Amino acid sequence: MRNALAFLAGALFGGGLYLSGMTDTAKVQGWLDVFGDWDPTLAFVMGGAMIPMAIAWQVSARRAAPLAGGSFPVPPKAEVGRKLVIGSVLFGMGWGLVGLCPGPVIASLGYGDPGVWIFAAAMLVGMGAAPALSRRLDSAVPAE
Repeated sequence: MRNALAFLAGALFGGGLYLSGMTDTAKVQGWLDVFGDWDPTLAFVMGGAMIPMAIAWQVSARRAAPLAGGSFPVPPKAEVGRKLVIGSVLFGMGWGLVGLCPGPVIASLGYGDPGVWIFAAAMLVGMGAAPALSRRLDSAVPAE
């Protein structure tokens, strides 16, 4: 049952990315080009994602456990630290240069575009390297 719900949620998410234009790299780069030929249409996609998520956080705060079992993840720290800034810069560079981020790249793999596959491979390498880089950052500068 849990796998069926995960499949349904993933299919809904992927379909939403496709229908909203988030898998169209030119549209995403147009959204990010605020000082050029800006395309504001993805603002509705962002709002359409944040509103239901805000509701889901409120509902989940009142529940002891998720409906499909397991436990809720621990909320992230609210502080802005060096790892958050580095990760945000790397994410933004990838998103701005290529017009893809993790969700849309997975939804775009079916297009067969070699550039999408290269981006996905680089993303997986980065995800694999992240824990070692995180440990290195933790040991390089003492925590405050």
